[in-house]
Amino acid sequence: MIRRESFPEGIAPDIAPLWRITLDRPDKANALTEDMLTQLVSMAREAHHQPNLRALILTGAGEKVFCAGADLDAARAGLATSPLWEALSTTLAELPCLTIAALNGILAGGAMGMALACDLRISVEHATFFYPVAKLGFLPQPSDPKRLVALIGPSRTKLLLLAGAKFTAQEALAFGLIDKIVPQDALWSEAQNLAAAAIAGKREVLHAIKAMTPGGIV
Repeated sequence: MIRRESFPEGIAPDIAPLWRITLDRPDKANALTEDMLTQLVSMAREAHHQPNLRALILTGAGEKVFCAGADLDAARAGLATSPLWEALSTTLAELPCLTIAALNGILAGGAMGMALACDLRISVEHATFFYPVAKLGFLPQPSDPKRLVALIGPSRTKLLLLAGAKFTAQEALAFGLIDKIVPQDALWSEAQNLAAAAIAGKREVLHAIKAMTPGGIV
């Protein structure tokens, strides 16, 4: 299940300055089915057409896992290599509003792409990060290696993708994969704090700053 909420609470999505999109399947490690991935792509595309939207925060339900990637049954049926993953990453990366991945736990596999496509990544201290494509026999999403190299450099990208390394939150912060570590109970409030300036300022200025600081690969 994918849950979208608008803030301030009670305001309609088409006029809200802030959206929170939550991967809400904690009993299955927030693993994505084809249906859920399609919903995420649809919501990200819809965000492009919301002129009042200043910030989008992507997070997961529960206190252990942000997202374990593709649901195992769906992956065996072909979801692991679906173009939907790249469509989601590209759409998020091209959004003119501020995008924040608020990582409430483990970030693994194909789910890495949506976090890499965000402008900022904050994480709880017990999170781990891994992308075991070499072991599983899959290629990463096309844009992921480029975004990883831009953030953490070529050697650490190979450490993650080829050697199958598992990064702790502290390592991810030191390497540049994430921008901040926050306590579990402060994750949402810190994400809101990071979005506050974008929400308070002028929309055209926000869009112009994003255009001036592309940072990653779209």
